[in-house]
This record gives sequence, structure tokens and C-alpha cells, in this order.
Amino acid sequence: MRWFSNSNLFDLARRGQRLTHIALVIPLALAIPILSQFGAIPVFAVMFLRFGSLAAVFDMQGLSALQAGFWMSAQLISSFILIYILLWLWLYLFEKRPFWTMGYEIKNAATQYARGFIFGAILFAGAVGLLALLRSLTIEHGDPSLQGFPALGGVTLVLFGWIVQGGAEELLMRGWVLPIIGARTRPWIGLLVSSTLFSLLHLLNPNLSGIAMLNLILFGVFAGLYALREGSLWGISALHSVWNWVQGNFFGLEVSGTNASGGTVFNLMENGADWLTGGAFGPEGGLAVTAVLAIGTAFILFWPVKNGDEADIH
Repeated sequence: MRWFSNSNLFDLARRGQRLTHIALVIPLALAIPILSQFGAIPVFAVMFLRFGSLAAVFDMQGLSALQAGFWMSAQLISSFILIYILLWLWLYLFEKRPFWTMGYEIKNAATQYARGFIFGAILFAGAVGLLALLRSLTIEHGDPSLQGFPALGGVTLVLFGWIVQGGAEELLMRGWVLPIIGARTRPWIGLLVSSTLFSLLHLLNPNLSGIAMLNLILFGVFAGLYALREGSLWGISALHSVWNWVQGNFFGLEVSGTNASGGTVFNLMENGADWLTGGAFGPEGGLAVTAVLAIGTAFILFWPVKNGDEADIH
């Protein structure tokens, strides 16, 4: 697998004047997303002044699907946009390389993004299909204005927030941590460290379980392999974003322990054993997602290479 050891992402990381030392990469990878969360404070303040209720700020209670979709998107964007800015500043001031060298080359960007979007939707739909086959899902009857056709405006709006959120996490872990550590040491070390750090960033998520932690690491491995094989960040950024969007706003399930506001197309609820469905953490905390991630990882590893091109998925 030449695409694993000689991925374009490693070449891009070496374009700067210096590679950040591992002793700095790990603490920065943990500190940057924490600092970025403070960017949402102005949005929370505006919402509180506008609605006068903490329930509206944090749970979107009393808001229409369109309002909730707008404010949910605003919260996501403001919580994660600083990751892009802080990494851009670090690359510009310390590593001396342009932002696009984190895997955002223009060539094939649209194709890779569209492919990642479709693959991500199919992948999570596979987990839902598996739970349905095992009779571990049921339809939840909620507010009619927040589901189905009346909610489509809010569901569409919140997608923009998920695009920023998913892209930010991929930028940090698969666009910066993985290539930097992989280029300085071994590719598998970069993959392992980035996947572990990715899981650690979710330690404060509510209802976290052992299976959830395992799945977070597995998602990190899957995402890292996807990015390395494409030699780009476009596809995995789209996949991560649509995974969260489909999970929370298409099927109405919890996303890593949190409820996604903005309405849902379908309003499903897990009703099986927690070890299978994920319980209150959502499907990412259950073995159905473990199975889907294992299949997705095998797909990335063993999908045949065409035309001698080992830097891309076809």
C-alpha cells in the first residue's frame, strides 16, 4: 500500500520551512479546539438577549425548525471556525507554508467532496439499516412542525454548521496532526496518535461509554486511512460533516451524546440494548456503528487500485 506510506498529505506537510515537533503537536491539538469553543459565547449572548431563556439558547425550546436550524448552525460555526483561523496562523507564522497544504488542493476538489458526501450518507444509513433489521429502532412521534416536510428549511440551514464543524475536526486531526507526526516518524504512528487524540476530544461528551470511545478511535482510523488514500482532505471533510448531519437532522438520533436542533426529516429512537444501539450517546456508542466502521475501513484498505493510481480512491 504505497498510498499509506507515501501519501500526498505527507508531501504537503513537508512544504513548510519546519515541521512542528511532536511535543508541541499533541498539546496544541488538544488546546486549539478547546479555545475555539469560546467563539460561541457571542452567539449564546445574542440568543439570550433575543429569547430571554437558557432553554432557548441550549435546547432551542420554543423555536421553530427554521429558527432552530439557523441558531444551531450559528453555534456550530462560531464554535469551530477558530480552529481554521488558529491553524492558519500557526502555519503562516511557524511552519511557513500555505493553508491549502493541509490537504485542500483545488484539483479534483469538487469530485472528492461529492464522493465523500455520498459515501458518508450511505455509511451512516448502513448503521441505521442494520439497527432496523435488528428491530432496534422505532419512530418517535414528536412536534409535527419539527419533523418531516415542515422542518426541511431548518434541516437545510443546519447543514452549513455541520460542514464547518466536520471540516474543522478533520483539518485538525487528519490535515495537521496525522501528516505532521507521520512525516516526522512513521505513518502508522501518525494514524494512531491522531485517532487517539480525536477520541480524547470527546471525553466531556454526555453519556460516553467504552464502546463509544472504541468507535471514536475506529472512526479516527477510518478517516485517517480515507484521507491518506485520497491524499486530500476534501472527501473526508464532507464525509464527517454529512455523517453528523444525517445522524442528527435526517434520522433524528443523538450525535455523540447531544441532540441536534433544527428539525429532522425522520424522527427515530433507539429501543434495543445499549451495547447495540448506543443508548443515550446515539448510534456511535453501539456495536452497529462498530460493524459499519469495520466494513468502511476494509473498503478503504482493499478497494482495488485502477490505472496504477495509488493516491486516490476510485
